Amino acid sequence: MLIPVMQAEARPRMEPLGENIADRGSAFYQFSTRSFTSADGLRHYKVWLGVPKQARPAEGYPVLYLLDGNAAMARLSEDRLKKMADQKPPVLVAVGYNTRLPFDVQARALDYTPPGGKPGNAGQERYPGGGSHEFRELLLTQIVPWAETQATSNPQQRALWGHSFGGLFVLDTLYESSWFSHYFSAAPSLGWRHQRIVELAKRASAKSVTGKTLYLMAGDGESDQRRGMDLTEVNKADGTLIATLRNKGVNLNEMRYPGQTHGQLLPLSLDATLSIVSGSAGD
Repeated sequence: MLIPVMQAEARPRMEPLGENIADRGSAFYQFSTRSFTSADGLRHYKVWLGVPKQARPAEGYPVLYLLDGNAAMARLSEDRLKKMADQKPPVLVAVGYNTRLPFDVQARALDYTPPGGKPGNAGQERYPGGGSHEFRELLLTQIVPWAETQATSNPQQRALWGHSFGGLFVLDTLYESSWFSHYFSAAPSLGWRHQRIVELAKRASAKSVTGKTLYLMAGDGESDQRRGMDLTEVNKADGTLIATLRNKGVNLNEMRYPGQTHGQLLPLSLDATLSIVSGSAGD
């Protein structure tokens, strides 16, 4: 059974980032960027678009949308891009924030979490949440159309990856949107607002989720967030989510990372997702 982290991610290292692969240039991908702003004008996004340099397949490119784009871009290497180029390289759309830091913790807490639910205990929600609907509107009506005009995607191979709160957004989008075909939720914070995302899974219609493919990724290593948590409740939430989605027709794949902690799942799950989407998992 997967062991998901219960609350917001353990505080990440927040040192300014240096150059990433888009700044250095790649022999296999052409990168560009564009800025977007939230509807209320308060959050500012930097989106990286990476298009394979090899010819577009007749059916269109696979496309992978990456949340926490700053952190994701910092982890992309030329070696990884080469491995993907040797198979079926996807278009990469890394949705980040206008910051030199790996995360905008306040903005992502709002953007990646669903509305509703009973507020958590004091100290467990450092920033306001519940803005996933507004962020998804921006993603689907502005960012996606821009990316699609640059490189036509294959409708059967549109994927979304997110970690921690980003993993919550992936699950929430699985319930709410038909745009993506494949969903990669890494270490989702299932306990946020007393398991709000599990409650929403129960409410989701089978028609809206059946046939979609979900990869649920988690480790079982100790982390600051699990100390003092009721692991019986953690396991129950995990089992309920998996059973609920499978019963509604989701093609759910469990990916376990024994001994790996919440934070370690970000690079591990990102690399696994890139491998799966490009077909280079055996490399």
